[in-house]
Amino acid sequence: MAISEQDWQEEQGRVTEVTGKIGRKISELEADVGGIREEVIEMRKDFWDEVTVNFSNPDDLGETSTNLRQQSQVLSERERAHLQSSKLLKKYRKLVDSPYFGRIDFQEDGWPETESIYLGTGSFMDEDMETFLVYDWRAPISSLYYDGAPGPAQYETPSGMVTGEMLLKRQFVIHDAKIQVLFDTGMTIGDELLQQVLSHSADDRMKSIVATIQKEQNAVIRNDKTRMLIVQGAAGSGKTSAALQRVAYLLYKYRETLRADQMILFSPNPLFNSYVSTVLPELGEDNMQQTTFQSYLEFRLGKEFDLEDVFTQTETLLNEEDSPEYKARLEGIAFKSSGAYLDTIRRYKELLEKEGMLFKPAVFQGKVIVSSDEMAAQFYSYDSAVKLAGRIDLMKEWLLKRLSEFAQQEKSAPRVEEKIDLLDSEDYQRAYQTMRRKQNSKETTFDDFEKERDILAKMVVSDSLKPIRRWIKRYRYVDVSGMYRKLFQDEALFRRAAGNTGSLPKYWEQICNLTVQALHEKRLMYEDATPFLYLKELLQGFRTNTSIRHVIVDEVQDYSAFQLEFLKRLFPRAKMTVLGDLNQAIYAHGEELGSLENLVSLYGEEETEVINLTQSYRSTHEIVEFTRQMIPGGDRIVPFNRSGEAPQVIPVKDEAALEQAVIQDIAELHAQGYEYVAVICRTDEESRRVHRQLSESVQVRLITKNTPAFEKGTLVVPAYLAKGVEFDAVIIYNGSEEVYRRESDRKLFYTACTRAMHRLHIYHVGEKSRFIPDSTN
Repeated sequence: MAISEQDWQEEQGRVTEVTGKIGRKISELEADVGGIREEVIEMRKDFWDEVTVNFSNPDDLGETSTNLRQQSQVLSERERAHLQSSKLLKKYRKLVDSPYFGRIDFQEDGWPETESIYLGTGSFMDEDMETFLVYDWRAPISSLYYDGAPGPAQYETPSGMVTGEMLLKRQFVIHDAKIQVLFDTGMTIGDELLQQVLSHSADDRMKSIVATIQKEQNAVIRNDKTRMLIVQGAAGSGKTSAALQRVAYLLYKYRETLRADQMILFSPNPLFNSYVSTVLPELGEDNMQQTTFQSYLEFRLGKEFDLEDVFTQTETLLNEEDSPEYKARLEGIAFKSSGAYLDTIRRYKELLEKEGMLFKPAVFQGKVIVSSDEMAAQFYSYDSAVKLAGRIDLMKEWLLKRLSEFAQQEKSAPRVEEKIDLLDSEDYQRAYQTMRRKQNSKETTFDDFEKERDILAKMVVSDSLKPIRRWIKRYRYVDVSGMYRKLFQDEALFRRAAGNTGSLPKYWEQICNLTVQALHEKRLMYEDATPFLYLKELLQGFRTNTSIRHVIVDEVQDYSAFQLEFLKRLFPRAKMTVLGDLNQAIYAHGEELGSLENLVSLYGEEETEVINLTQSYRSTHEIVEFTRQMIPGGDRIVPFNRSGEAPQVIPVKDEAALEQAVIQDIAELHAQGYEYVAVICRTDEESRRVHRQLSESVQVRLITKNTPAFEKGTLVVPAYLAKGVEFDAVIIYNGSEEVYRRESDRKLFYTACTRAMHRLHIYHVGEKSRFIPDSTN
């Protein structure tokens, strides 16, 4: 709706007034921050000068301790004040350029006055500290801006629902304290503003645009009632952005009880972590913890095994479809990722409570301290009412006692005498200090040969046995690898653990051979890593993290049912938000997640809410219309009305022509102002080859699973690493039937094409892929 010149001038006058007040506040804070900083530096420098240190008697020692504590508390308080003022200063420096983006006029039922509410990325109060000149976008009343239109409206507060009428909704674009765009709208968020935002170029970092949050995204952001929130969204629907803004909202609403380090994001790869790393700081919040599921597996199992990651697994399957092991590997991945296999592992643990536990012998320099059979006998001698992990703990104490008995015997061994002769002066000094402590006498001399020899022998033996003592304390005597391997060596045992509920998976013999061979070589295939760790924790006791209060899982379609169950158990006190698109389930195990119903079953219907995001904002109308034809149910995806050039499907006669066409295309796209161009290939192998070829003519950068961050320019990237990010233009290097022909390639191809914001060019040598809609040229 057009704005009158008078309204425009009045609004600009208010912007000038508010930014002036923010500027004055910035000046005050700069002086305050500088003063506190100098004070903290001086306090750190003079810390010990302010403390009287006296250790001569217990009373003086107590006084010294009190002085230290007091000085430390004063220093900590000033450091907290400096941190708080610095964060406030950072927020105001952002606001002074663009203090707000929206205004709503709201009249509460029963109140005669109409209140004008201005919304920005942070709140700002007038000098009287009673009047909000700018409301934070996360404040309860701000939900009216995202959810409502002029007319009857309501919003929820901690004290209940507030009802009334929205009389006006106005949107701004402000830069350098000058209004650039201003209009009234009856819509949730005006198309004009969203069009302007979406027409911009891509970036190497995800941007947080709170001014254009849509109603359905706002429902994701402000949902805080359910234990599990599932966000199923089409490509480009803003799932990840909404999730990060959700984190900012929760940190704002529960700022007294929730910290950023109590929230964790599981992202698809390290590259994605870099891509989203600036969103929360832009919103004035500290970054939460960010990791990948693979990183956690490496942390827990990386010292024992060479762990395969999901990218290596995928690359293997994409390149070895003609190998004799291919079908067996696929079937093994599907089974080991399933809920049925999870139940098998649980039942196997129940069987082990009665029989079949395997242990590694405790051996020192070729001498068996405790044999495997002795350990098994000891384990099953405990009361069966004691849980399995409890019996493992009892065994640890028993083994440590046996080790102490062995150490006592070992003191007289000839090799101990030899080692004593080789001790240096530091070792003798350590033994002497030990003797002094034991006798508690300042007059002790090291002249009793028998005592000297006994102490030195104990020291030598104790040092020698440290590795095995550590081995026991870390439960390494439990042969988890042997028990996991036995499942695939003893079919009768496996059938018992599986509950004799049906036939074994197809290619069972080959699956067993692949699994046993990998374990023999100290390797864990990706599909075995989580089940193996789960069995390990069933036997040794679960490591849980009770400090994490909220878990966010992005690209949840790439997780197996087994992995999600493991995360649920790992974070028992946490709520969970999972985001995904089942149409982008490009990994073999992702198919086992199957449907939303399986996700809902994780916590149950009563504790779960599902929000579907069907509107796609990333790509132009033409690109969305094109890509949604590639997948079943694509007609439910709604393109945003932003027009652009139709996708191009370009046939070329051979590889040489393909290379030249792509080189020319890259140059033209950059000339047209597109700064982020992706050449997307099917596999890492193809990406490396294409990168070598293109590098001879144009500047391109290869993206691998180890690439830490995106950079501006032309990137060559395998499709499975492009997931979650976006580019100005996408070139599908060879979208031929020969390259993308299997049904399992459909979602991979769809994922690659939906990375494009403005331009999509698909080249093909020979027949085009069956996934390219027939309506194209």
